[in-house]
Amino acid sequence: MGSTMELALTSTHRPLLLRGFSQNLNFSDFLGRTFNTSSNIPFSRTRWVTKTIVMSQNKTRIEGISDELNKIASQNLDHAHARRRVRSAFADIQQQLDHVLFKMAPSGIRTDEWYEINSNGQEIFCKSWLPKSGVKIKGVLCFCHGYGDTCTFFFEGIAKQIAASGYGVYAIDHPGFGLSEGLHGYVPDFDAIVDNVLEQYKKMKGRPEIIGLPCFIFGQSMGGAVALKALLKDPHEWDGIVLVAPMCKIAEDMTPPVPLQKILILLSRVMPSAKLVPTKDLSELALRETEKRKLASYNVICYSDKTRLKTAVELLNATKYIESQVEKVASPMLILHGASDKVTDPQVSRFLYEKCSSEDKTLKLYEGSYHCILEGEPDDTILTVINDIISWLDSRCLTKS
Repeated sequence: MGSTMELALTSTHRPLLLRGFSQNLNFSDFLGRTFNTSSNIPFSRTRWVTKTIVMSQNKTRIEGISDELNKIASQNLDHAHARRRVRSAFADIQQQLDHVLFKMAPSGIRTDEWYEINSNGQEIFCKSWLPKSGVKIKGVLCFCHGYGDTCTFFFEGIAKQIAASGYGVYAIDHPGFGLSEGLHGYVPDFDAIVDNVLEQYKKMKGRPEIIGLPCFIFGQSMGGAVALKALLKDPHEWDGIVLVAPMCKIAEDMTPPVPLQKILILLSRVMPSAKLVPTKDLSELALRETEKRKLASYNVICYSDKTRLKTAVELLNATKYIESQVEKVASPMLILHGASDKVTDPQVSRFLYEKCSSEDKTLKLYEGSYHCILEGEPDDTILTVINDIISWLDSRCLTKS
């Protein structure tokens, strides 16, 4: 397959991205507000730090459900057992939402859920979607979700569509996110997330139903950075990579000045899990359609509080590393991005497309589309993006058979 770049002329949750990657965050103002540099109050006072760490976000009430369910959804989700309880309470409700991913979910898809203990001793949530019985599996797609997200909400519908086309789809929740163990929203080491992805998917690829089949890694937003680092660490494990609005480089005008980066790094060493980096509601920028934006509140186990300090540093460092290594990416690659994305700059995807050394690479930009091209766009756009992924996989699996 040769290199192609297309402008697709088409007419997930709450935004779950590090706010420092948004084109609407003034990092200097953040530091001024957070550390109150005009006052004489030292930011390292124990009382101030303690309040920061324990303070939880006031969650928005979900319309259309009972007070009891709202009470369940509003509990502290720092630990996995609480997130699992909340997910259990909402699982059936989520599948009945008025969204194309749920309404048009194919029937007969075989699903399985389980936990694996990773090399760090953490319980990692795993899930698979397989075609209905009797359908031959053509290949395998392994998913890496974005910052704050889970594979158990909108991705359920995406996975079923892809599985119905003859693919085994596998997903995990990263440590500290979704149903996996770890402090909610805390990334003490980005490489640990990458290593966990490689560890879990290596196990899954040994399952009898998919052993020996072509395997592709699929990353969305921050998951794109995870997928790229996994590919760079072990390129022979994958037959290709699919990226949706990947977080793989910070636009020049959004990179914090070096002195401010140093302050952030210093603070992350003192109180790494503190929730200090300010968040901004990016739902209007991430999800294009108003009604789909409202449904995002049902993603009840997403992390939407202030970004933890060490998490912010790790994400910043991950993008720097990927930017420096992008020319080493040589695998077949499909990049899909909303041309009007204000959360992750589509020019970053163009940078990746132009700089990587892949001979088989495709960039698709969807005119007028926002960040969440698989969740927040008009129905026809969402289905177009899914079909573009399936068509790309079909052509690569055909050459492997």
